[in-house]
Amino acid sequence: MTDTTEIATHGVELSEVAANKVRSLLEQEGRDDLRLRVAVQPGGCSGLIYQLYFDERLLDGDALRDYDGVEVVVDRMSVPYLDGAKIDFADTIEKQGFTIDNPNAGESCACGGSFG
Repeated sequence: MTDTTEIATHGVELSEVAANKVRSLLEQEGRDDLRLRVAVQPGGCSGLIYQLYFDERLLDGDALRDYDGVEVVVDRMSVPYLDGAKIDFADTIEKQGFTIDNPNAGESCACGGSFG
């Protein structure tokens, strides 16, 4: 018997620079079974915060997209909040880390750590 469950996709875009950084981090970890999980959780001064972390699980209702071997997974509840969001990676003297440009964020806090 084969599993005919279809996995949904999501509208999060991952830049080539961000995909390369994720690939590099996974190589450093020595793991090829991890995915980048992007989620939205309650918190922060504007109401919602982003979470990015590596996860080996694929949960019921998750949406998945592959970016040249880098899998990005978003949980069912976060999909509408992240539709159209673009994840990039900055590596400058002023800033280093992943950035999220989210067209669904109506407001954000001064520190940029949360949105509403």
